[in-house]
Amino acid sequence: MDEISVVEIKPQWVLGLRKRGTYAEIGLMIGEVYKYARARKIAVQGCPMFVCHETPRQAMKANEESNADVEVAVGVYEQVEGDGDIACYELPGGQMARIVHRGPYETCASTYRTLFTWIAQDRKKIAGPMREVYLNNPTKVPPEEILTEIYAPIQ
Repeated sequence: MDEISVVEIKPQWVLGLRKRGTYAEIGLMIGEVYKYARARKIAVQGCPMFVCHETPRQAMKANEESNADVEVAVGVYEQVEGDGDIACYELPGGQMARIVHRGPYETCASTYRTLFTWIAQDRKKIAGPMREVYLNNPTKVPPEEILTEIYAPIQ
């Protein structure tokens, strides 16, 4: 069984890009944020992430309709200027349940089920947008070695 831990995450400044579309656009959107940062010589920190603003059921339906609320973010060391669709803001921290998924992104559903079951059994509630942190580059490792941290803010 996948191991779940409860961790305290600090708030973090990020460059974010949010729009309506499909989850298949996450990789391209992350590329846009990195391109923005490079062009402005903004130092980034940590791994890129996806911030999920919808429940799993809402997300599946919205994705099928190409109307999902898709947000990606990349950590930065301090508040910087945003421009157009790219904004700089402080991503909230707090107590979160964390699990790591190993394998292709398309196979994350069982890891999410494990996390949701644990949260329900522990009588916790999800207290805000979940996030996925992409620990390695899918173009540089085989699909079975892709690592994704999944975080759920809990109370």
